[in-house]
Amino acid sequence: MAHHLVAVVGRPNVGKSTFVNRIAGTGDAIVHEMRGVTRDRSYHEADWNGCDFTLIDTGGIEMGEEDAFQASIREQAFEGARECDVIIFLVDGQTGINADDEEVARILRKGATPVLLAVNKMDNPADQSAIYEFYSLGLGDPWPISSTHGIGTGDLLDALVEELDRIPLRESSEGDEINVAIIGRPNAGKSSLTNMLSGEDRSIVSDVSGTTRDAIDTVVHHEGKAYRLVDTAGLRRKSQIDHSVEYYGFVRSMRAIDRAEVALLMIDGTLGVTDQDQRVAGFAAERGCALVVVLNKWDAVEGGPEKERIREQVEEKLHFVGYAPVVAVSALTGKNTQKIWAHIDASFESYNRRVPTNALNTWLTDVRDFGHTVTQGKKLLKLKFVTQTSVRPPQFTFFVNHPELVSDQYERYLEGRLRRQFAFSGTPVRMKFKRRD
Repeated sequence: MAHHLVAVVGRPNVGKSTFVNRIAGTGDAIVHEMRGVTRDRSYHEADWNGCDFTLIDTGGIEMGEEDAFQASIREQAFEGARECDVIIFLVDGQTGINADDEEVARILRKGATPVLLAVNKMDNPADQSAIYEFYSLGLGDPWPISSTHGIGTGDLLDALVEELDRIPLRESSEGDEINVAIIGRPNAGKSSLTNMLSGEDRSIVSDVSGTTRDAIDTVVHHEGKAYRLVDTAGLRRKSQIDHSVEYYGFVRSMRAIDRAEVALLMIDGTLGVTDQDQRVAGFAAERGCALVVVLNKWDAVEGGPEKERIREQVEEKLHFVGYAPVVAVSALTGKNTQKIWAHIDASFESYNRRVPTNALNTWLTDVRDFGHTVTQGKKLLKLKFVTQTSVRPPQFTFFVNHPELVSDQYERYLEGRLRRQFAFSGTPVRMKFKRRD
């Protein structure tokens, strides 16, 4: 599918994410009064008068070096500007021009990409006098808008579409990708893995917990296949979330798991499996996506006995997702990260696999002949027929004479035999039992 890219740039707190949500018609971009809420660049589909385009929401550009993230946020924003077809430069009509606005305008004037200057927070249509000072930025006519109320956005979008009509469409493979969510607790190495697999610094990497606040999509092509990697905010229990911003990041991460086909559960190998890791694995299991466990920072785990202990811990504490393959990597150096692709492919194939009914009932005959007997008083459980009723994940319906006799233990027994017979690896398997006399 062909599409255009439009980057929204500007200094912090001028309303970029509010503008993106207004135009995209969603609430996907995190909006908050706190400076620096948007850190990575995120992508949002939009359209106007029949023209489809993708908005790139970027972090606030500040030209100093005041904190651990400022330089990375600035580079993410300028990278979004470099890859797009048109730039919307958003400034604040209430506070006027400051030094950062002037420096960003100077950089944008040097580039060849068309720039539309939008003066935000102009909530009173009768008083537009504040826009005149923005002519001094040298970026043409300013467009007065209010992202909050939608005032003036239609005129700005008309100008945007006029610019886009002059630019050839770029091709996209969207819709053909395998959706892969990279999940885990904070500081497990999710952004480092995203950058290593994608071959670009799409996500900001830091040892500060909570660096990623949004769910960041990256489309990657590997050996002829397309993958949509989603770097998610670190997931932890709601009682430990101390900012409303972090809560919104939690919500975005859960949405990313909801639309994932395969989830990569990142675990810090130097710490082993924590309660938080178990909870995150539970989120993926509940939502039914395929799962691969990635033991990260493996190069920092010293000695064979310690590595063996951690692997045993994974098997013990994550037994409820025991179907998930485990791969040990170093996301920072890239060691063994290429092995992840094969696990994603195998898990995705299992997630979509459909077993013919005749093969299932041949297997069921073997279970009946050699499996153990389930009884309760005079009742004897008989498995009469089985069929696969859905995929993504695979679900099987068993027709039996006494469904109430099927215990959790017996269901696990059947699942184990089903997995071994048909090589279901990396995917949940659902089973239902219905009465047939």
